[in-house]
Amino acid sequence: MSDKSFFWRLVRYYGWYTGGFIGLLVVLAILEKEGLPRSWIGYLFMFATIVLYAGIGIVSRTSDVSEYYVAGRRVPGLFNGMATAADWISAATFISLAGGLYLQGFEGLAYIVGWTGGYCLVALLIAPYLRKFGQYTIPDFLAARYRGRSGGNPIRILGVIATVTISFIYVVAQIYGVGLITSRFTGVDFSVGIFLGLASILVCSFLGGMRAITWTQVAQYIIILFAYLIPVIWLSAEHTNNPVAQISYGSVLSQITEIEKKLDVDPKEIEVRAIFKANADDFERRLRDLPKSWESERIEAQKNLEQLKRNNSSLIEIRSANRALNSYPKTPEDAERKWQEDKASNLARAEPPVPQATPFPGGTPQASNIKRNNFLALVFCLMLGTASLPHILMRYYTTSSVQETRKSVFWTLFFILLIYLTVPALAVLVKYYIYTSLVGSDYAHLPEWVSYWTNIDKANPLVSITDFNHDGIVQLSEITLDGDMIVLATPEIAGLPYYISGLVAAGGLAAALSTADGLLLTISNALSHDVYYKMIDPHASTAKRVTVSKLLLLVVALLAAYTASLKPGDILSMVGAAFSLAASTLFPVLALGVFWKRGNQQGAIAAMAVGFSLCIYYMLQTYPALGGSVNGQWFHIAPMAAGIFGMPAGMLALIVVSLLTPPPDSRAVTLVHHVRAP
Repeated sequence: MSDKSFFWRLVRYYGWYTGGFIGLLVVLAILEKEGLPRSWIGYLFMFATIVLYAGIGIVSRTSDVSEYYVAGRRVPGLFNGMATAADWISAATFISLAGGLYLQGFEGLAYIVGWTGGYCLVALLIAPYLRKFGQYTIPDFLAARYRGRSGGNPIRILGVIATVTISFIYVVAQIYGVGLITSRFTGVDFSVGIFLGLASILVCSFLGGMRAITWTQVAQYIIILFAYLIPVIWLSAEHTNNPVAQISYGSVLSQITEIEKKLDVDPKEIEVRAIFKANADDFERRLRDLPKSWESERIEAQKNLEQLKRNNSSLIEIRSANRALNSYPKTPEDAERKWQEDKASNLARAEPPVPQATPFPGGTPQASNIKRNNFLALVFCLMLGTASLPHILMRYYTTSSVQETRKSVFWTLFFILLIYLTVPALAVLVKYYIYTSLVGSDYAHLPEWVSYWTNIDKANPLVSITDFNHDGIVQLSEITLDGDMIVLATPEIAGLPYYISGLVAAGGLAAALSTADGLLLTISNALSHDVYYKMIDPHASTAKRVTVSKLLLLVVALLAAYTASLKPGDILSMVGAAFSLAASTLFPVLALGVFWKRGNQQGAIAAMAVGFSLCIYYMLQTYPALGGSVNGQWFHIAPMAAGIFGMPAGMLALIVVSLLTPPPDSRAVTLVHHVRAP
């Protein structure tokens, strides 16, 4: 079949698919109007989309190595762009990006600027050259480019370690998002929801590898686009009389700015903020008195529990006191770490609302400079991390030629921008609803969505609204919203029909599943192709290689699901860590591997070891969840931007060590000339 006829065949198939999905939306809208229970609408959305993905996975099943690893290298640029966009629009983008903009204001734009700019680097520096190289994985390229006297295995091993580590951190964030959505629409426990969602991931990636994942991701992108645009168009038309939210949301933003000015000086808001400031001061006192304060409060908690038991208090009071004692820090060191976090949390809530449109707001010039520096550092890490992510770069092995790869990057940027230009509008419109509908309302008449989202995860509530000053009125400072629920809850917050909630959940699930599929395949391929085939059993048959990849994929998926069930952090933090590691470990060797012929194996090994080690060290020293402290920060740079130190260190190590050691052999130089030739 010619490339042209294959392209138009795909256009026809996905055209029918889009029409069918629109028909499903219309049917569900009618059924809701006729009284179909909400739970059934949620189930229908989840069931229909998962069955669709499973169907594509089954139809696309294969044991052919080329089809399994790179979809036969015949994906047209337009469709590879859609698939890459779906691979890229992960749970972090769909679920958490608008939430980050809602909570952080202007600073949240770092993600949009960094991720979009990163694709420009992909197009200019890496993607076309990897396609010209024409193998299967990133470690393949590193092993060929930095081949030494002992072959390419030393750098291949480091490439596999980097690929697996980066992709595993990223996939845990995706599976966390899958659990959040699945538990939201099925009512099962969060941990159970993770493993239910895992079955959907495995159907595609396990059966058909890159072939199944590619055609599933195209279908998933279409759902993602509908799920993100329809609610925003609806809200924009309702509040600005203009459905083009990307243009019209500025008028709502100006109203938010005026509301923020009033909340800044509102006496009730100031009263609540003073309570949080007093709480922070109390934690500061406890920290100063350690370890004495830890011991005295532990004894006090024990006495309180015993007193309640002696007085035959209610079972609820006894259980509450028992939970408080069980959750009390086990050691003074644990207490210091926890109380530092609690102090920081209370200090943050003691501040006036973050202005949505003000760049780098701060009480002092120094505070403003720290925010600006973190913004720029995060943009830097996200850009270089994007240009180094193995699961994204693998997608450019699937096109039929270098020219199609360049087209594919263009289409990827186009399809991503359709979403990214809409994200700020969604964040602003949701914030307007919170400011005008929730703030100032009566605690006795809170909206139904508040209790629903509070009860999804009782251990770590996604929504918390507490009457700290006991006036019966909701103040903004009394509201805590988790950024990971903003988008999923948008239809309910805005009072839209429930089938829109189902659509948004289906879009979020598609985003998380599409990225998780690509990441799991990247990990399993690195282990099966680069470790098993290239280093352990070079004579393995093609069927055996694919079988090994499938088994490894299953093992990695179960490990990732288990890790996600432990809730190691919020989605954006985990994703930020993955990008910093990619920028620190892979960007120097990929970029200089293409554009600097003098780079050799010793330099590449030094670069990867130095970049990876420095990045990990900084995260461990500064990220509280990993046992670090903000006091360990260099120049006040947040841990998720650790790549700002790791990448230059890796680049410098590669240059210095390469110049101090013998030049690469002629095969490496020939490869550079080959990949750079038009």
